[in-house]
Amino acid sequence: MNHRFKQAVVATWIGIVINALLAIMKGFIGWLSGSRALIADAAHSASDVAGSIAVLAGLRTAQKPPDADHPYGHGKAESVATIIVAILLIVVGLEIAISSLKVFFSEIPTPPKGIALIAIIISIVVKEGLFQYKYNLAKKINSSALLAEAWHHRSDVLSSIAAFAGILGAIIGQQLNYPFLLYLDPLAGILVSLFVLKIGYTLAKESGQIMMEQVLDVEKTKPFIQTVSTIDGVIQVDELLARTHGHYIVIDIKVSVDPHISIEEGHVISNDVKKELLTNHNEIRKVFIQIHPYQFKGIQ
Repeated sequence: MNHRFKQAVVATWIGIVINALLAIMKGFIGWLSGSRALIADAAHSASDVAGSIAVLAGLRTAQKPPDADHPYGHGKAESVATIIVAILLIVVGLEIAISSLKVFFSEIPTPPKGIALIAIIISIVVKEGLFQYKYNLAKKINSSALLAEAWHHRSDVLSSIAAFAGILGAIIGQQLNYPFLLYLDPLAGILVSLFVLKIGYTLAKESGQIMMEQVLDVEKTKPFIQTVSTIDGVIQVDELLARTHGHYIVIDIKVSVDPHISIEEGHVISNDVKKELLTNHNEIRKVFIQIHPYQFKGIQ
């Protein structure tokens, strides 16, 4: 297991253990205190556990070397894991919304107990710490799946803040005898669902673009072209296409060389192009090269 994947796997396991403990704590206290917002938040943390397991499977598959059936490698496995996380978020978000909306068509809800606030504060602090840890690590090792996990943690922070406001408002409503404030707890559940749905949609959209092997724009390919242009024997770069393949990039490039050199010399230049791209740009994993004889077109 290389260093990149080892870091990602350790971070994912940390998330699984912490989320499992948070889900149990919030679920139990939510039931004990009668808070729908806290129970919804517990469901969100439980979906984090399921998402982390999916990410872990994707990370392990993505590190496999290319084979006959997957000549470009298994990089897209991370994107598949990300989409699974996104789907889980969307499903959980819908379930939370439906459950919270039902409260508005029944009797006046019972306000939650104060212990729910303590559970929410603990959740906010822990999940924000997880977000910062995984977000920075994901950027460092360029892992879309780990980045999805990080944003899943951030969505949990936002949902916990909404739940905190709802629970606090409901408790205040009971103390001041304002019955309408009692609905803040289920209303917070609805806000939680909106946070979850939005992040799920965003992750699904971004991962879908990667799965479709989105071609990088011209600005992002300029450093690659500059690298190739400095190689001895390359007269010009005719075309360079860079496409995403999971966490890494595949390059298709056409370069022009002196038409009078031998095939062997052309082969050496081709190897130099590949070597320089792979050495100077860590995000590139595969390079496919076409060598063309240079044709001087003169002044048009």
